[in-house]
Amino acid sequence: MTQTCRQWIVRCAGALVALAAAASPALAQRLTVAMDDSLGDAMKAVALEFTASHGGVSVSFLAGASGALLEQLGHDTTADVLVVGDVQTLELGEQRRLLVPAVLNVFASNALVLVVPMSAGLPVQRLSDLARPEVMRIAMGRPTSVPAGRYAREAINAQRLWSSLQRKVVIVESVHEVLDLVASSDADAGLVFATDVAAAAGRVRVVQTLPLGTPIHHAAAVVAGSRNPALAREFVAYLRSEPARVVFRQFGFGVP
Repeated sequence: MTQTCRQWIVRCAGALVALAAAASPALAQRLTVAMDDSLGDAMKAVALEFTASHGGVSVSFLAGASGALLEQLGHDTTADVLVVGDVQTLELGEQRRLLVPAVLNVFASNALVLVVPMSAGLPVQRLSDLARPEVMRIAMGRPTSVPAGRYAREAINAQRLWSSLQRKVVIVESVHEVLDLVASSDADAGLVFATDVAAAAGRVRVVQTLPLGTPIHHAAAVVAGSRNPALAREFVAYLRSEPARVVFRQFGFGVP
């Protein structure tokens, strides 16, 4: 075999590897992001911008409630980044050494809203109306694992309504379940983040934005067991970049 032939084979092999890497996520740099349900569409849009500026990188997602995702990290370290709906979950993750200690990377803010079915006939205009006898079922996320549920409990406690509402509350495992219950009128009202409402557009309506003593902040951290920590740090930093902020604003989030 001549030197020219060998050079040609080497060039062809290199080209094939490059093509395979571009076509196959298995050969590209892979990043797995565990994210709170409330961040789904916005985070996927930000990831598209990130991969566009990072050739050969692919991003996949694990979606769920923030608390449940943190628990999963204790058993499964395939995730590289955890993106949550509240700062408390990240602080707990750092205490349990599941996340890399760092300055908290808050990248977006949100609000808590009270929603009712689009065709609701009940006179619910504010949180205190939920104590009315004709209101029978109130949907909210589990406070120990769903950030919107934690803030919902805080809002109810702030108005000293928990004792009046407790027997009416239907606890579920995600904001999507809250919205489904309200949209189908299986619940008379529900409490979710403002940005969650878009997922049930035309099926629920917002009647009140609730005041809270604790700001709702979305934050991210690198998972301690990440297989690609350098790329994970880049992604976490990118969430605060101007291109990412533009996307978050488009999806209704506030930005720092």
